[in-house]
Amino acid sequence: MSNLFFASALLPRGWAEDVLVRLDGRGRIAAIETGAPCPPGAERFAGAAVAGIANLHSHAHQRAIAGLGESSGDGSDSFWSWREVMYRALDRMDPDDFEAVAAQLYVETLKAGFTAVAEFHYLHHDRDGRPYADPAETSHRAVAAARAAGLPITLLPVLYNASGFGGAAPTAGQRRFIHDGDGFQRLTERLRAAYGDADDVRLGIAPHSLRAVPEALLAETVAAHTAANPAGPIHIHIAEQRKEVEDSLAFSGRRPVEWLLERHAPDSRWCLIHATHMTESEVAAVAASGAVAGLCPTTEANLGDGFFAADSYMARGGRWGIGSDSHISVSPVEDLRWLEYGARLTSGRRTVLAGGPRRSTARRLVEDAQAGGAQATGFEAGRLAPGRRADIVVLDTAHPLLAARKGDALLDSWIFAGNANLVRDVVIAGRTVVRDRRHPREDAIAERFTHTLGRLLG
Repeated sequence: MSNLFFASALLPRGWAEDVLVRLDGRGRIAAIETGAPCPPGAERFAGAAVAGIANLHSHAHQRAIAGLGESSGDGSDSFWSWREVMYRALDRMDPDDFEAVAAQLYVETLKAGFTAVAEFHYLHHDRDGRPYADPAETSHRAVAAARAAGLPITLLPVLYNASGFGGAAPTAGQRRFIHDGDGFQRLTERLRAAYGDADDVRLGIAPHSLRAVPEALLAETVAAHTAANPAGPIHIHIAEQRKEVEDSLAFSGRRPVEWLLERHAPDSRWCLIHATHMTESEVAAVAASGAVAGLCPTTEANLGDGFFAADSYMARGGRWGIGSDSHISVSPVEDLRWLEYGARLTSGRRTVLAGGPRRSTARRLVEDAQAGGAQATGFEAGRLAPGRRADIVVLDTAHPLLAARKGDALLDSWIFAGNANLVRDVVIAGRTVVRDRRHPREDAIAERFTHTLGRLLG
């Protein structure tokens, strides 16, 4: 494994030039030297290097229907009507189809500048709802797709048991998702046996939501997971839609986030996906808990969810990261930009999330997303520092949109200056997987994806 040399790089202490990153045998950073000559044998990169950002919330199968839910219905379209469109689209998808769609998504993910993915995976069963012979069949396909792309994956099998609060019976559209407690434990045991020692896979769980997992089952599942995998991530959808909050209040007398805080005291293992509709006291409590808020601004905008209280949450030191969720867009730039723009639109101010006077807005956003994504996925990444994975994105400083920029101005222009993809190279665990904007397997993966969609949607 060669060492890496960058013309410039963002380190924890700031920007540096002529940066040599020495690697160990596992693709971790062993040492960093600045102002150094490029030694013989080192792999050289001309652009500006930053630690990668993890995509902390993905439903890979939804990439197949991106853009297909935009035709107006009866004028009352909402998240809930879109969900029915998504359910119907799953009816014909088999494991081969899922793997083809996921592999295409994961190549796009890397080329956009994400360097890990947390796959919130709930397409578990056959089209009639019966388990496959191997209950982990589609989970294996997610890992296979990630490995084909060279993307580290945090696999989050989803526990989905009910269609609403109080254990309401699942609908026909949910038949491929459903597990009872025993079935879910068999699935997670199988995944631990297959991937428990893998360097490129982290294992967690994803109770889908409070409406989909009854109280006793949630407690039982979290306890079993904690006993088997004490550091394993726990991700959950929460307070995404106002209707969810209203239904929670009607059922329990508690708002979803309020209920979760009271019953489960989420800590740094937890990632609360969306958390869009919170009171100020809930915002403060989640920020103090050490949990990560998993924000998906482009999906939340597409589904009409609402704006996360980013200014208040971040002012309290809350941890957060970003995910592309439904993959209506696969771009850390767009999600970070919309997080800031949402704060601007609701406050009437600019540079709302910069974190103080004369600070770079983009640098604050990027560094927070790096840290929150690393925490939520469980990968030792998110910073260019010894002991961390060498998961690195190289920006194309020769591109006109980055002309004459240096330091934090590179980040501000990357996030706010336009829509061209400014990621030129991507390194995963010290190995270059995207070079000069090309992934070595992208043509074959795209061809398979195109054939798959032709069959599924034709």
